[in-house]
Amino acid sequence: MSRDLPPLNALRAFEAAARLQSISRAADELHVTHGAVSRQVRLLEEELGVALFSKDGRGVKLTDAGQRLRDATGDAFERLRGVCADLQRRSEDAPFVLGCPGSLLARWFIPRLDRLNRELPELRLQLSASEGELDPRRPGVDATLCFAEPPWPADMRVFELAAESIGPVLSPRYAHHDALVCAAPAALLEEPLLHTVSRPQAWPQWAVAQGLAIERLRLGQGFEHLYYLLEAAVAGLGVAIAPQQLVADELASGRLVAPWGFVETPARLSLWVQARQLDRRAERLAHWLREELTGR
Repeated sequence: MSRDLPPLNALRAFEAAARLQSISRAADELHVTHGAVSRQVRLLEEELGVALFSKDGRGVKLTDAGQRLRDATGDAFERLRGVCADLQRRSEDAPFVLGCPGSLLARWFIPRLDRLNRELPELRLQLSASEGELDPRRPGVDATLCFAEPPWPADMRVFELAAESIGPVLSPRYAHHDALVCAAPAALLEEPLLHTVSRPQAWPQWAVAQGLAIERLRLGQGFEHLYYLLEAAVAGLGVAIAPQQLVADELASGRLVAPWGFVETPARLSLWVQARQLDRRAERLAHWLREELTGR
């Protein structure tokens, strides 16, 4: 005996229209057009070889066959909704694992972690740090927070939180601090610039935005990770370049200064979630992060 079913999209459209007794209200519920629901219902009628709705003035009413199918689909979809809600509740009892670059975790996230835990206790947040290439699809991670450039892959739900802005920063302890803070950006062409191998494009992006020749940049000490680069800058070892979000606390405390400000890049600080595993907790976390980044 064949176990084939009509297309599930057609059954879903019919179930909504039959339950709500309206094609238009079904379209609103499903976030599609009136025509899309009508086409799915016609497809189902053709598949089954029977009429499911008949004209009733300016509206429609169920035929006998439509009433039989309404009862069956209504029960089936209601059971599905109940099981899915139960599974989602069970999944939300588990910790929410967030992947994050170590530098972003240490410089921005951890100073705000206590407030996040107080305001979103239901997350039961668990952090997974890495300085390597972050894979938002890796098993065991519910979401990934990182800087990246669009376009976004079709299999990911990406919550854009803030534009990335980068700029040079230095410590008041740096030997050339007094001369540089009053100088034009071109003065940095005479400095051996601290840099990181994980973001080789940062200094060239900033130079282009300032109208400076990339080939005149002088790269000095390099660091494998951004975290170490910024520690070197705080220690007064030279001028570094970093996203504004990662040095916000140091700028506020005066441990670092940014005499030339910041320039926006194409990258965005974003929260990535696999579309097929979208968890409502990810939406709540994205909302909290966006508020935090925009100063509430």
